[in-house]
Amino acid sequence: MRQLIRALFILVGFVNLLPVLGVLGTPRLEALYGLRFEGGDLVLLMRHRAVLFGLVGGLLLVAAFVPSLRRVAAVLGLGSMLSFVLLALPPGVHGAAIQRVFWVDLVASAALVLATGLVWRDGSRRA
Repeated sequence: MRQLIRALFILVGFVNLLPVLGVLGTPRLEALYGLRFEGGDLVLLMRHRAVLFGLVGGLLLVAAFVPSLRRVAAVLGLGSMLSFVLLALPPGVHGAAIQRVFWVDLVASAALVLATGLVWRDGSRRA
């Protein structure tokens, strides 16, 4: 069970780390999202978003190996991914790039919910 929990946290951590490459600038952001980013202000906001994803992804990866961080990492990870999913509803009204992010975040959220459920179940057995 512990290995499955660890693997799920690692998977979701890497999903959240993927956008970090956007810190490198406009060409990376455009390649990641399949969108054009015009204007320095928008690029700055997107690069900052990449840093925030790095923090969340990094915490999820650390939590894979530090069980005491798993609950807080799960809350932050789910808050990040599910907020995007909710904002992007209904599916099908956005472009292909946003749809891809929507489905990746939805699947990663399900994996994190499973991992969190296993953490709580495993923790209740120890009590």
